Amino acid sequence: MQSLTTEQQQSPQTPVWEPPMPPTDLIFDDGEPLESNRHRIAMNVLIWSMLTALADRDDYFAGGNMFVYYSAAQARNQDFRGPDFFVVLNVDGRTDRQGWVVWEENGRYPDVIVELMSPSTASVDTGIKHQIYEQIFRTPDYYVYDPFNPNSLQGWHLDANQQYQPLNPNERGWLWCQRLGLWLGTWAGEIQRETAIWLRFYDQAGNLVLLPEELAQQRLETERQRAEAESQRAEAESQRAEAERQRAEAERQRAEAERQRAEAERQRAETAEQRGALRQLLRLLGNRFGTVSPEVEQRLQGLDVNQLENLVDVALIAESLEQFVSSLG
Repeated sequence: MQSLTTEQQQSPQTPVWEPPMPPTDLIFDDGEPLESNRHRIAMNVLIWSMLTALADRDDYFAGGNMFVYYSAAQARNQDFRGPDFFVVLNVDGRTDRQGWVVWEENGRYPDVIVELMSPSTASVDTGIKHQIYEQIFRTPDYYVYDPFNPNSLQGWHLDANQQYQPLNPNERGWLWCQRLGLWLGTWAGEIQRETAIWLRFYDQAGNLVLLPEELAQQRLETERQRAEAESQRAEAESQRAEAERQRAEAERQRAEAERQRAEAERQRAETAEQRGALRQLLRLLGNRFGTVSPEVEQRLQGLDVNQLENLVDVALIAESLEQFVSSLG
């Protein structure tokens, strides 16, 4: 190997190029509020919807009214405030973030963006921001909506040529969000004491994606209905038991009435038989001894059939009525 000359040893080496470090002195709040309280609620509604729509996963980040930093020049110029609502999928959703810094997120950009327009921002939201989201962010699904104009919903989806194509609404006026697998449409109602036409998410079947508080209320209502149904079931069971008790009591009373009827019938038959036996005995006594006194007849009336029948034999062998009467004891 040839050794270096003294001149070669003393010549400076060519410096190795290193890329400039991204800025670290980023700001995340410019102090500018949203256009209105309705805009603030509309933004929170979209963010909160993700808590239930994506409840089975924690690999996403949903934010709103946050700076999104994507280049050093943009950070230096502070020329971009960030989307009103955005979602990034397949990222660590447990990390606390003041804003979205692309170079700290492995180059990840938002997958879904919604801008809440106003008359003063509509041209920017459908103009320069539309271009940035299409050409720089490559965000697959982009939407704009004015919370004060129910007919303002528009959306675009990035096609195979990396260009935004307008989304066609379904029969309800909703737009499909391919990245989330959800519909984005309007919903009329009251949220946080303000009634408006809000932008809401719907699942593939057309069911409204509930906010956490709505889901809690639904669960409470379901539990109330379950408890009410259980109470009604218990009441029905109580009524059924009472009806069964009444039926049993009616059956008992019917059986008792039948017993009493049978007993009355038995007594009637027994009385008739006793009277027949009495008449037969009195006729026998009358034929043998003449007139039977009322006192003797009264004594015979207190005897049962068997006793009367036994006295027939006595009457046949008695020589006088007095002898017959003396056998009565």
